[in-house]
Parts: sequence; structure tokens; C-alpha cells
Amino acid sequence: AQAGVEDTGLVGLPKAAKPKKAVLRIASQEGRVPGKDLPEKLAKMEAWDIDGLEVGGRGLQNRVSEINAALKNSKIKMSAICAGFDGALMSDDEATRKKCVESMKVILEAAGAIGSTGLIFVPAFNGQTKLNHIEGRKILLDLMPELCEFAQKAGTRMLLEPLNRKETWYVRLVADAASICRDVNHPAACVMGDFYHMYIEETSDMGAFISGGDMLHHVHLASIKRNLPGQDERDYTNGFKGLKMIGYQDFCSFECGCVGDPEVEIPKSVKFLRGQWKKA
Repeated sequence: AQAGVEDTGLVGLPKAAKPKKAVLRIASQEGRVPGKDLPEKLAKMEAWDIDGLEVGGRGLQNRVSEINAALKNSKIKMSAICAGFDGALMSDDEATRKKCVESMKVILEAAGAIGSTGLIFVPAFNGQTKLNHIEGRKILLDLMPELCEFAQKAGTRMLLEPLNRKETWYVRLVADAASICRDVNHPAACVMGDFYHMYIEETSDMGAFISGGDMLHHVHLASIKRNLPGQDERDYTNGFKGLKMIGYQDFCSFECGCVGDPEVEIPKSVKFLRGQWKKA
């Protein structure tokens, strides 16, 4: 018999739990949308059937009032914050790790103030640490509880992002990220997946999202060549099936380039994705 969600052993999901009906909430990074300022960008996003906004973390503490004021006059909701901190959490240098933690806290506080899903972070890019996998995991498990506690009090989360091997060798699979967050054992220790990186590293988009289970709180959207979905042969139905299986409620956000005029291509991509979701 075909396994149901209740007996797949989803990470963090009680055996008999029945997930909510999943929703496709499309978001976009601020820089992907053309416009002279944030209100103009939000107006275009609304017109294009986009639901959420993702912004960078660098200097976010100085933009809280601006972002909240813009969102107040829009149907667009806040999604994740993309990095913007100093250093690397998994650096082999203690001073660099400390600087990273402190800069993350500044962003997390601002993220909570604008109602963000969480702060996206990569433990270390290639070249940012000399630690091996065993040493690196210990450092993460030592530092993440403090950050997750801070994030929860601020009203947000930590979102651990796996990348492909050209960018980092440390965390490359959603299951790897989920395993680390399981060991951190904190409600704010969460993961995300990126269709671009997943195409390179995962054996199954659906399997990747299922492995994230109820720890999965953000998704990045991009094609094989890291352009808008629909601009090459990349299929999203397998991944969307996985999101439906876990009852995913958060955002799927454009982090990609664009071939052609974004004023034309972004609405086309949104329509394409809604079709892929319906097909899944």
C-alpha cells in the first residue's frame, strides 16, 4: 500500500498528525523586482499576484520603519531575511564567530520587528573555515541554541540553508540541515530549501522537502541556470508534491536572475508556478 503522510516518519511530525492543506505563497527578493522605491515594487508585486517580500539583512535595523510603513499600505507580507551578517558562524576563528553571532542578533531583532519568517544563514561558504565536518557540527550545536533562543524571543527563526558543493561542502542537503536542527532541538531551529541548489545536490525534490518536515519554513525559487522558473526545462511539480505532503504554509521566494524584461517575465513565471502547483 502507498504510504500516507502519517507513516512516512517526517522529522518532528507526530506519527498520527495530519498536516494542514498546503498553500503556494509566492514571494520575491526585493532586488529582483524593478522599481524606484519599495512602495513601487510592492505595487507591482501585488499586480503580479505575488504574496510576499524577502529583503537582505545588511543594515536591516535601519529599515524597520520604512519596511513596516510600506507593508502597511500593501497586501504583501514579509517573508524571510537573506543573510547580511558578518563573518561565518562555523569559522575556525573564535573572534570571527563571536562577531557573526552579534551581527546576527541585530538582524534577528529587526526581523522580528517587521514580522519576518526568519533569518537565512549558511554556516560557512567554501574558504570561510578550516574546520572539518565533525568540528564544524560541534561549533554549530554550541552556538545555535543561543541564537535560536534570541530569535524566538524576537518573534522569528533561524533558517539554515543548504547550498551546492561549488559554494559550500558543509551542508548540501535539506536532510543534512534538518538533522542539525533536530540536534539543536529548539523551535526556532529551522531549515529552507532552494530549487537551484537542490537540482545539483538532491536525488528528489519531494524527498528533500519531506525530510525537512515541519522544520521547513522557506523555499527559494530558481531555474537550472538560476533564472526565473519557467525560463528553462526545470520542473517544480515533484517538489511541490513534497510541499503539499507536509502541509507547507510559508513562502516560496524568487532568488534568481531573469532572461528578458522582468516586467513581462516575472508575471509569466508566477503564472507558470501556479500551474505547476495545480499539476502537483
